[in-house]
Amino acid sequence: MKHVNDKIINLNLHNDNDRVLNFSDFQKQTIQFDIDKLQDAYNQIVKIKKFEDAGVTNFGAISLTQIPGDPDSIKGNKARGVYWTKPDKSGKEVSRDVNIDESKYCEFIKDYENTYFKEVYDVLSSKYKLGRIRILIKEPRSTLSWHRDPEPRLHIPIITNPGCLMVIDNVAMHMPADGSVWVTNNTKYHNAFNGGEENRIHLVACVLDYKFN
Repeated sequence: MKHVNDKIINLNLHNDNDRVLNFSDFQKQTIQFDIDKLQDAYNQIVKIKKFEDAGVTNFGAISLTQIPGDPDSIKGNKARGVYWTKPDKSGKEVSRDVNIDESKYCEFIKDYENTYFKEVYDVLSSKYKLGRIRILIKEPRSTLSWHRDPEPRLHIPIITNPGCLMVIDNVAMHMPADGSVWVTNNTKYHNAFNGGEENRIHLVACVLDYKFN
């Protein structure tokens, strides 16, 4: 393997197009949060709120923001929102779930205002134009569908293990739970899987004003 800036060249592959792994779709931000406080806040919330599964196995979300005055805006399929996938051998792209106006999700849910997540929300919303902010669970030995989303995503890993990877195009990366903040290019086809034996927990926000090259 040979490193070139944010790329890794695998010299063992013969096809030049396959040799270069470009990690620019995973962009670490300069912000840092306290991982112990993040984990404590997560433990606080799961004592009072269950994950919404939106009818999907091995997936769950707890929303931290909603449309002002509209608790229904975080229920059912609105816990996921629209995405596109290629579900069968035809390779034809199809749309799943419901369209959501992310820009309307600007009210932090009052039940969680006494947790560290409120401070995290205040910092993030001062730096980015955000849509929904959710805590997402990926259960052990499970995967998402191969899909793309309308906008990039901001990730703060809260609980993870070495078997948790996110894949964008043909590049896989593990994001450690150390308080770091990442923005990932979810407008490309991607997936996330948990190959470990404990839950993977990320804070995930839709980012409406972030541009990838």
